[in-house]
Amino acid sequence: MVIYSIDDFPFMSQDIQELRRKIFDELSGIVDPEINTSITDLELVDNVDISNSSVQVDLHLTSPFCPAVFGFKICQDIHDHLLKIDGVNDVKVNVSNHFMAEAINNQVNNSPNPKKSA
Repeated sequence: MVIYSIDDFPFMSQDIQELRRKIFDELSGIVDPEINTSITDLELVDNVDISNSSVQVDLHLTSPFCPAVFGFKICQDIHDHLLKIDGVNDVKVNVSNHFMAEAINNQVNNSPNPKKSA
């Protein structure tokens, strides 16, 4: 089950609803490269937190020993795909319950933001 939270909004405006839809459209297009199935179909996304123009995605992988290269690919895809969305200026990805979680999180969350280098 995915928990959705939207901070700083007493009600969901149309703009926020549209942003949320775009985020989940992007997430549903990201696939686990080992089994070619959407991360949303696999229910790997645990939480999505939207706060102003920042998004944090918490997820787990298919197993604690999923090959690190696949875990990194999934997390980097989340980071990069969500940053393409107008209105999203910062993305943090937090993978948990994986033997390389700390290294994956550090590398993905410290990767360049293409919007800031433009």
